[in-house]
Amino acid sequence: MFSHESPDELRAQYARRFTAMQDYRQRMWSVLTAQYFQQFIPEQGSVLDLGCGWGEFINQIKGARKFGMDLNPDSGPRLADGVQFLHQDCSESWQLERGSLDTVFTSNFFEHLPGKAALKATLAHAFTALKPGGRLIALGPNVKAIGGAYWDFFDHHVMLTEQSLREILELAGFTTERCIARFLPYTAVGKPQAPLWMIRLYLKLPIVWRFFGGQFLLVVRRP
Repeated sequence: MFSHESPDELRAQYARRFTAMQDYRQRMWSVLTAQYFQQFIPEQGSVLDLGCGWGEFINQIKGARKFGMDLNPDSGPRLADGVQFLHQDCSESWQLERGSLDTVFTSNFFEHLPGKAALKATLAHAFTALKPGGRLIALGPNVKAIGGAYWDFFDHHVMLTEQSLREILELAGFTTERCIARFLPYTAVGKPQAPLWMIRLYLKLPIVWRFFGGQFLLVVRRP
């Protein structure tokens, strides 16, 4: 997570928001990674989780080289063995070689950046770090779908829709593979915990996404 907040503030915000549901989030992401996101990520490739939080995605996705980037100091100790932690501001130069990544994944992160300039800089670094043909996968709240509920989280700053994010991604040099306006429900924070079988079923029924989805999904490639 990256914003104007200090590391201690980031630690406190994340703990307040997710401690009570940590076990459920691990189980939920085990389904999301295996049943949906792994199809975009080569198992023998290198993948970076941008804004990795407590590692729910990067700890469970399959990859030969795995990285997690975050400013929250609590992130590093929660990453699995073999996941390299990059404790840095994502709008500054990344501690990675040019063209070294097959995939950059990010979930519910871009809205936490302090402004659009930071988002543009972050996308430029992602483009540089990806190999030709590498993918960036972005999941996040679609303000067209959720309206004022976007502001229920104090550290939200950058409002995006699937089309506004697609535009800046294409201006940054990416080509779009998949653009879904409504994918997953907006948030599990403070909501009843859906059984895992229901999540598996939901992923198989795109027709229902348009009714329940509050998050966009974009999958883009570096040419």
